[in-house]
Amino acid sequence: MTSTATVAWKELAERDAPAPAAGGGAGAQPCAERIADPGEASPEALAMARELGLSITVADILHRAGRAPDDATRRFLDPRLSHLTAPDAMADREASAERIARAVRAGERIVVFGDYDCDGITSTAIMTGALRAMSGQVVPLLATRAEGSYGLSAPALARVMRAGPTLLVTCDCGSSDHERLAAARAAGIDCVVIDHHLVPAEPLPAIAFLNPHRADCGFPYKGLASCGLALSLLAAVRKKLGSSLDLRPYLDLVAIGTVADVAPLTGDNRALVRAGLGVLQTGPRPGLRALAALANLDLGRGASAEDVAFRIAPRLNAPGRLGDPDVSLELLLTQDGVTASALAATVEQAQMKRRAIQEEMLTSALAEIERAGFDRDPAIVIARQGFHPGVVGIVAGRLTARFGKPTIVIALEGATGRGSVRGPTGARLHDALTRCSAELVGFGGHQAAAGVEVRADRVEALRAAWCDAFREVDLPAAAPHASAHVRLDDRDDPSVVARDLERLEPCGEGNRPAHVLVPGATVRSARNLKGHLKLELTFARREMACFGFELGELAPRFAGRRVDVVGRLRRDAWRGGDAVEIRIEHIAPAD
Repeated sequence: MTSTATVAWKELAERDAPAPAAGGGAGAQPCAERIADPGEASPEALAMARELGLSITVADILHRAGRAPDDATRRFLDPRLSHLTAPDAMADREASAERIARAVRAGERIVVFGDYDCDGITSTAIMTGALRAMSGQVVPLLATRAEGSYGLSAPALARVMRAGPTLLVTCDCGSSDHERLAAARAAGIDCVVIDHHLVPAEPLPAIAFLNPHRADCGFPYKGLASCGLALSLLAAVRKKLGSSLDLRPYLDLVAIGTVADVAPLTGDNRALVRAGLGVLQTGPRPGLRALAALANLDLGRGASAEDVAFRIAPRLNAPGRLGDPDVSLELLLTQDGVTASALAATVEQAQMKRRAIQEEMLTSALAEIERAGFDRDPAIVIARQGFHPGVVGIVAGRLTARFGKPTIVIALEGATGRGSVRGPTGARLHDALTRCSAELVGFGGHQAAAGVEVRADRVEALRAAWCDAFREVDLPAAAPHASAHVRLDDRDDPSVVARDLERLEPCGEGNRPAHVLVPGATVRSARNLKGHLKLELTFARREMACFGFELGELAPRFAGRRVDVVGRLRRDAWRGGDAVEIRIEHIAPAD
């Protein structure tokens, strides 16, 4: 990775929840000319359905994913905390736990410092809440965009030192903060680093460094986000203190941080997030209940990883994007319902402001692309004075979704600017930035998401170099037709399929949700419902509803026809009972 001291690689690789595939994001193409039929279930899928007691449709999904009716698949369908990987081989876990426990016993002041994204905030809340519950003297602090931005910057270290700790525990940062950690050590502050990001070659000046990506870390599961690492470390601290603290109530925060950080929902994370979603449904955390209410999310009915990604995490992230993330941390820590309601309202205001800024920036960027004809170039660079640096990543993702081109969006402030880089699947962004390095102050990230720092007078040169980097690159072409993972078997009761699909949750990174084809369904009614498409279908003599975001204008086209629909099949929570609904990803006339 190439970077400068002012360009933290993690900030540049900041990732956001993906835009909804249909209707909810710029560039969605839900109305297809035709939809490819994945075909009927194989004899092997039928045998798996019988052996595992599943609907044919869901057994077919598992079979197509290469799974067999074995113990591994049973554990996948029913992940439990007892399945978690033994943490004994995690480098420095013992040393970290011993130093923190000693600080708690001695009444030392501990500063827990976290990044301002969701993983950093939830990690900080977990460490702070649990250590306080075990009588620890904890001061929580978060990084801010205004003072040093991501990581343990020099301004952030000054804030830490003003708090007067003898122990600093970093959450979701620190792996690359050698200079500041050395300064803390020189000031007599011991440092424990909890992080899951890039591990530089040079040794870290900390008394303990908890990161599974260390070359000498024997912990085999590498996918934990920092919030999961924090919970694992606290289990070790609890043991050393002889505490009986129940850590399971903190699993809701682990679920939020893991999903928001786009960590893989496989292995240990799958068990942690499944359990955490259960805690989110029944847990007593007043801040999350208040926030969910403002998001029109009934936690009592259960929340999915998708709910976390699109309704909870963006709200918790919003204050940090705009400036001060402390309100989100306070929201997660408070135990008072009245305080929680007030804090949730502040978070919601930040979310609304973030959305407004995002849409204004997107509109401005689209107008510039149309005016300048950038959509005809192999790649796109948009740079503007006044763009908000906390929102450039979202806008870059939206433009990528719309145009299918590698995109850089830069927020200029005077003579320099910082930007985020996104690209379609297969675009090797880091390699392309390496070719453009002469035009950049610095850059960092990885092949799927990155970021840049650039001088304002080099934007045009960057645009030329960025386009040249992709001029001879063959990116994967969009499919000529829509496709699905599996066909809804007409022998299945859709309500049973919807129930079985829930056993595949949590879905997200590393475990994509299944897109189900309902072929040749008859449209009994089609309505434009406040701009959204509402269909009532009959398939195999069974009724189901369809809903397409912002597709209401298509209602006359499909009324009374037979259609092929691809989407997410789920229980219809509003109708209840056995009612099911398809959230439309693609729709096409069946004939």
